[in-house]
Amino acid sequence: MGHRGRHRRRRRGRALRAGLAGAALALTAAATLISASQATDADDPGALKPLTAAADTAPLRLTEDSVPAGTLDRLAEGMGPPVGVGDVLADPDGSLRDEADCTEDDRRALPVEPAATRAYCWPGHDTDGWRAGAVTTSGDADEDGRWGENRVVLSGWSRTTGTAAEQGLARVAFVNAGDAGELRYTWALLAVPVDGGHDYRGLGSTVSGMVWYQDKLLVTTDGGEGGALYVYDLDRMQRATVEGTSVGRVPGGWSAAGARYVLPAVASYRTAGAGAPRPGGIALDRSTAPDSLVAHEATPADEDGPTRLWRYAFSARPERTGLLEADPVAVYETELTHVRSVLSYRSGWYLGRMTGTPDERGTLWRQDTDGARPTRCGADETHRCWSGEATSLSYWQETGDVWSQSGRMLFALPLASVDRSLD
Repeated sequence: MGHRGRHRRRRRGRALRAGLAGAALALTAAATLISASQATDADDPGALKPLTAAADTAPLRLTEDSVPAGTLDRLAEGMGPPVGVGDVLADPDGSLRDEADCTEDDRRALPVEPAATRAYCWPGHDTDGWRAGAVTTSGDADEDGRWGENRVVLSGWSRTTGTAAEQGLARVAFVNAGDAGELRYTWALLAVPVDGGHDYRGLGSTVSGMVWYQDKLLVTTDGGEGGALYVYDLDRMQRATVEGTSVGRVPGGWSAAGARYVLPAVASYRTAGAGAPRPGGIALDRSTAPDSLVAHEATPADEDGPTRLWRYAFSARPERTGLLEADPVAVYETELTHVRSVLSYRSGWYLGRMTGTPDERGTLWRQDTDGARPTRCGADETHRCWSGEATSLSYWQETGDVWSQSGRMLFALPLASVDRSLD
């Protein structure tokens, strides 16, 4: 089906080690590590190839499955009135630390070039056992960059340790970004209603991508969940009433694995048929009409290209705010391999690539139907200057900044600086 049966090329060449103590050391070391093994990252993937045949587009058609309104209402009746984003922000769990107060190990996850202009780290006591993933912002949610009066960053995390019930849980931090000098956050567990709304369970899958658009949060899953995308309604957040590690209805109330808020899914999307490509990273593109969601294909770490990219249009119907149209409006193939993050703006696709271990530097490319260029590490010939762990790119059009997350570091940098760094 499509290109799933194509031969997956095994590229030779060892990944460069870039466990560097800081930006200065990274740039110095990069100049000395030019070798034949670097060719893997310097290879030119060429132009994007548009795919228009039905065999390429039909498997990407979405099937939408909505949670019945009665189920959601029954859950709200049991848990109490839903709360809004403003209520959640006003009830923080903790604060992020400014870059200067972060450990050297944490700062090592930041890109070398282009450099972050704003960076913060999460406290270890609140993130141990969790892996950082996708990022989206109120710049995605609304053109003015605010949700109500608030500037907000949403940061997705997935549980990697703990009991069998705890592993695979996913949560989102609502970060109040109105004061650049003090970012405070509040946790909400991602959940799925069960038993007709009498209970809920954890999402049970690693979060690989997020887009907040209007009142909906769209989340890609990478694991046992059947849906390629889950949809959450930010007007339907609920308060947990019992502290503890359990999830769902418990004696005395409702528990959310330590979080004080719960987001129950309102819908899910699946791509068509067994073996259909699944979205990995996703991002919002406001430069299209209508606004669209872009995705890169989720591929196993041991597979080498090609990789598919595609976009869906958001519905223009008022009763379907924040929901997607079923058919992709554009599909492309890139020769770039190991794609782990995607962003599209105007004619360019920005693709983050990671090979080797998370400790190694990644590369960031801008590709379109004319060709491809990587960001360069200053005057050096190496292109391995992006963060290896960054798996999300989110463009805040109002400010011109791209937000991402790597390890415990949450950071932003101007999209213009990315374009200036292109080779």
